Amino acid sequence: MRILVCGASGQVGLELVDRAAAYGLEVLGMTREQLDITDGRRVGELVRQYKPGLIINAAAYTHVDNAEKQSELAYAVNRDGVANLAEAARQADVPLLHISTDYVFSGDAENPYRETDPVAPTGVYGASKLAGEVAIQAALERHVIVRTSWVYGVYGNNFVKTMLRLGQQRDALSVVADQVGCPTQAGSLAKALLQLAQRYARDGALAWGLYHYSGQPHCSWFDFATEIFRQASAKGLLAKTPQVAAITTAQYPTPARRPAWSVLDCGKFEQAFGIAPSDWHDDLAEVLDALAAQANG
Repeated sequence: MRILVCGASGQVGLELVDRAAAYGLEVLGMTREQLDITDGRRVGELVRQYKPGLIINAAAYTHVDNAEKQSELAYAVNRDGVANLAEAARQADVPLLHISTDYVFSGDAENPYRETDPVAPTGVYGASKLAGEVAIQAALERHVIVRTSWVYGVYGNNFVKTMLRLGQQRDALSVVADQVGCPTQAGSLAKALLQLAQRYARDGALAWGLYHYSGQPHCSWFDFATEIFRQASAKGLLAKTPQVAAITTAQYPTPARRPAWSVLDCGKFEQAFGIAPSDWHDDLAEVLDALAAQANG
């Protein structure tokens, strides 16, 4: 089956393109330059031209802080672009798998968020992503929306790569310790989505709806950074292990408010599809091994 992957140059999109063949899927990867999802006419034309059996949307406006000043652009991509994909999928009678975010929640909870918990985004990014979810649900019955959190991986810019860069430059640094979430490796998320696509190609059906999928267990950014440095030092990616100090969110202000609690309950996803969340410690080791291999050429 041919799948159309939107956002093919992003962290998850590149992983989807790289791994699709292993699942018996033919992939048509479209970067933003090749397919701007805010162009509804172009989206429709391309879907009619290539006739994919399923669409996976990994395209998004993801710069959380810039979204506060570029709200029109954030909504154009995260709401209107997603609506264009949903409409094109509806007209072509194909399903849409879509990646959403923990930022649809306020971050004020104390227990892992379930799909049925009230949404209350605190910034433009989360609100625009929520609007995209609503657009899909209104237009298309056959969809799977997967909320995830703290995505990192081999490709693109992410927290792991930032920590490695800072670890090479500094002897000490400070990391926020009062924001808690679930690091999710882009490759693991891509594998989960491709398993769903493979299952749809085989069975012609899925348990449609809204789901959560992230790495496990939860941790703070400080915990995550500490483990990044521990593993990176052991693998020879860092000459020395920097000292990491724990600070509060108040000590590291940002234009957009970050959720203090971004822990997702993935039980519904595992029950529906039999796909368990990955342990982020193991996933991190996989990414660091890949980055070490790149560095060693």
